Amino acid sequence: MRRSIPFAPSSDRAEPRRIQDWRRRFGVVMKVTDEPGSLTAFMAVLAVSLFVLIGLVVDTGRAIAARSAAMDAAQQAARAGAGQLSVAALRSGQVVIDPSEAVMAADAYLSSVGQIGTTSVFGQTVTVHIVGQDPTVILGIVGIDRIGISVTARATNVHGVTQED
Repeated sequence: MRRSIPFAPSSDRAEPRRIQDWRRRFGVVMKVTDEPGSLTAFMAVLAVSLFVLIGLVVDTGRAIAARSAAMDAAQQAARAGAGQLSVAALRSGQVVIDPSEAVMAADAYLSSVGQIGTTSVFGQTVTVHIVGQDPTVILGIVGIDRIGISVTARATNVHGVTQED
């Protein structure tokens, strides 16, 4: 014979009697709290935090790749500049970089790969400096629109034997 249990709603919604019987029989206690939106606020904070974390991973990876590409371009431009020797100095038996030709060669290489930079020559060393910004994909939502990139590469014209074996 089945015993009847009086109806006692645990919240604003009444549960079917079968569920109430099952809870009482197996000792399942449902705690009713006065903070029904606390889980929603927690999930909102968690979702924003995860979104920012994903943005950091994606946009930082893109910035590292852009920095690597800029460094490759700067190194190649410096090498191109260091290869520009003075013809007049070569005829007199000296190996010297022609500064104006070195700057033009480095700038020509940078423009061919779509980079903008500054080139300087000091002695036998050509220095190329590239400054740029990489736009963000996800972090723009939290106010970070660009990530700055700055690289410097140097190339020195070395000729002949530089050390003993």
